[in-house]
Amino acid sequence: MSTVDSGSAIGSLVERFSLKAFVESCLVLEEGVAALKDIELGMMAGAGILPGPFTRADEAGLDNMLEALERAASEWGEWFEPPLILRRLVAQGRLGRKSGQGFFPYPQPDEGEQRETVLLETRDDGVAIAWLNRPPANPLSPQLLRELGEVWSEVDGKVRALVIASSNPFTFSAGADIKEFTKMKPDQEGREMLESAHGLMRSMEASRTVTIASVNALAFGGGCELAMACDFRIAAFSASFGQPEINLGIIPGFGGTQRLPRLVGEGRALEMNLTGTPISGAEAYERGLATDVVPDHELFDTSLRWARKMAEQAPLAIERIKRVSGQGLEAEAQAFGEVFGSEDAKEGIGAFLGKRTPKFQGK
Repeated sequence: MSTVDSGSAIGSLVERFSLKAFVESCLVLEEGVAALKDIELGMMAGAGILPGPFTRADEAGLDNMLEALERAASEWGEWFEPPLILRRLVAQGRLGRKSGQGFFPYPQPDEGEQRETVLLETRDDGVAIAWLNRPPANPLSPQLLRELGEVWSEVDGKVRALVIASSNPFTFSAGADIKEFTKMKPDQEGREMLESAHGLMRSMEASRTVTIASVNALAFGGGCELAMACDFRIAAFSASFGQPEINLGIIPGFGGTQRLPRLVGEGRALEMNLTGTPISGAEAYERGLATDVVPDHELFDTSLRWARKMAEQAPLAIERIKRVSGQGLEAEAQAFGEVFGSEDAKEGIGAFLGKRTPKFQGK
């Protein structure tokens, strides 16, 4: 909005309408009437506000929006009083695109050359973010799978936690790129691609680097399977999980028939795989598919909190726990012996006895 961008006085009818639409959108969100993305899409499709009010605010800067509304409230009355959610986001430093997060998160990839479909953002707290970046659907094309594998090779064992997120607010990943797959020879290129994907996901499951899927919206087919290969899945309330392959006359190919039963049970998994019917973020949490479910605008912050918590844990212990889970008592006993003699174990026990916070080094 020109008034916000230039800092000039708000006077035009268009600006007044835009500010009021933003306030009302925030109030609907605060009252729990609709989710963030539903309001955004509704205002775009129903009111013709393009881009939607939350994207507009993020682009303008939430601190600038707060100033604009405070001026508007003093001039036009309490109907323009800044919503509580806006004040809270500004107080948290979530100022929109310029800070990397406002109502929506925005990638801030590392400097230098980046891949086309997956952006890597590393932080100084042991956490990295792999941004799926092939809008609008983030389909798991051979290119995206290859580049995700390259990113994983860069961070595997080198960062403590990796968040896999989407740069598109309306889709996590809609699944495999069917058009690309139909061009492949099933007995050669197709099998190589599947083996590569399976290798990547098995590596994620065995690594000392904890993986967290930040599922903001649609996670269908391969997108759901990628999320299931992560150690944790944090879901937005408006997220949707599904294995719709049955509707195409095919079956899940990236582990959906194996990982889904472990998470939700044989019966629920069979239902999802045979009907192709998606479930919501809340249902995914109830069934055990999602680790946590939160309001849309809190998803990225919550995912980062999980990542930072995991980054504080002992890497060797994490690696052994992940590797021996489900392998039986003998494997557990062997792994316990290996970890108990580590420097991290000495540090953890010493910190406990000394009543201080441990500093694990992965040794």
